[in-house]
Amino acid sequence: MPLGLVLTASIGLAGAAVASGQDTPASSKTDGEKLSYVVNTEADTGTVKRVKKEIAKADGKVVTAYAKIGVIVAHSSDAGFAEKMRSVKGVETAGATRTAPLRSAATTDVGKPKYLDVPKSAMGADARAEALADGKEPLESLQWDKRAIRADKASKISQGSRDVTVGVIDTGVDDTHPDLAANFSAKQSASCVGGKADTKKGAWRPFDPSGDYHGTHVAGIVAAPRNGVGVAGAAPGVQVASLKVSEPDTSLFYSEAVVCAMVFAADHGIEVTNNSYYVDPWLYNCSDDPDQKAITDAVSRAMKYATGKGVAHVSSAGNSSHDLAATEIKDDTSPNDTEPVERTVNPADCPDIPTMLPGAISVSSTGAEDGKSYFSNYGLNQIDLSAPGGDRRYQTPEEPAKDGGVLSTMPDGDYAYLQGTSMAGPQVAGVAALIKSKHPEASAKDVAWMLKAQARSVACPESFDPDGKGTYEAECTGLKGNNSFYGHGIVDALAAVKK
Repeated sequence: MPLGLVLTASIGLAGAAVASGQDTPASSKTDGEKLSYVVNTEADTGTVKRVKKEIAKADGKVVTAYAKIGVIVAHSSDAGFAEKMRSVKGVETAGATRTAPLRSAATTDVGKPKYLDVPKSAMGADARAEALADGKEPLESLQWDKRAIRADKASKISQGSRDVTVGVIDTGVDDTHPDLAANFSAKQSASCVGGKADTKKGAWRPFDPSGDYHGTHVAGIVAAPRNGVGVAGAAPGVQVASLKVSEPDTSLFYSEAVVCAMVFAADHGIEVTNNSYYVDPWLYNCSDDPDQKAITDAVSRAMKYATGKGVAHVSSAGNSSHDLAATEIKDDTSPNDTEPVERTVNPADCPDIPTMLPGAISVSSTGAEDGKSYFSNYGLNQIDLSAPGGDRRYQTPEEPAKDGGVLSTMPDGDYAYLQGTSMAGPQVAGVAALIKSKHPEASAKDVAWMLKAQARSVACPESFDPDGKGTYEAECTGLKGNNSFYGHGIVDALAAVKK
């Protein structure tokens, strides 16, 4: 599920709770309904080959297999398939990646994008020439978010290297957009929907540009070039690639697609990935549920593999206004591909993935006044950094910015404001790309450390209750240099290119 829109269902916490993740039905599967599974084995070619034969014996069909991490994606119509696989020698975890059959499922978003009516004169040749002469993009005055992280000042020193690519794991990117085309890397892009990489031309684009705009918006925040057109990204000189993972007609991001995207990024020279989503269908994946445990295992293996190849993973922390360091959180949104049930989870045993996995750089959202966005998740030692994601309700940007959301690119050459932690993550991904440009030999851990060291520290507010009614009330804990709202601070692009 992409995190660029604040979903009413994600914020609502009312209702009775189920005791744990295991009390939740693992799935509603019955014989005859085809589901997708991850079967996680010893990372050994021989073991994977043998387990693939066992999958066939169990009336399953292998979609793809990653022997180097021991993850096999398979389909089966047998409701007992996962249980059979768990009894196979060499299989460590196995489970269904969804609770709905392999078909489309509708989702409902709240908070649609606010499109910007851009006059043709503002995008014409004269405006472009004027913008290039002035050193600012035509719509840059509306980008309060870039000023907040000093990206405008950073660009005067360095815009990043074209040898660095940020992979946007998302709904697809419209690479034909005039404010993205120059920085788009087709050779590093693919569709991973279903779990197998498709590199045919255009496979990485959105299925439905009118609805699958999320990835295009994220891409512009990262790397819209300084070309006299539209807006500027946090790292306008680096390249951006599209790794499409969302299913057609939905905004659901299943684990098999995410595994594919992370492995593809690692094997195709991508330095940074942006992950503005949580892995569906579970907002939290509990280790006492065998299906959810298998999902966490598969994604963890892929992330660890990519991190070992030097890929830094930036992940948005979520829009549920949850304290990820709490011992109890009420989740009434999962599974989101069939009928959700109410349950109480402990994030220590039921992580939000990928943001709570080892190796992820977790990002919370701030508004135009540098306060925590009302919707943003938080948590002491769970948030690494913060960045502008917007807060239309309670934080107003200075003029001439017209909206408290983040302005960026949209499919078909459009521009729009969106708010969410989805918009905060790519700010950090862009700055990570600037760091990698300046320090090409830096490991993923080095990049994460430098992001934290260079961030602008922000102290906890005395209180946080933006609507005065307790709806989004939260307690900030920790020190100025490391607290539950901001982590180590607001990301700083200027520091990244100077130090």
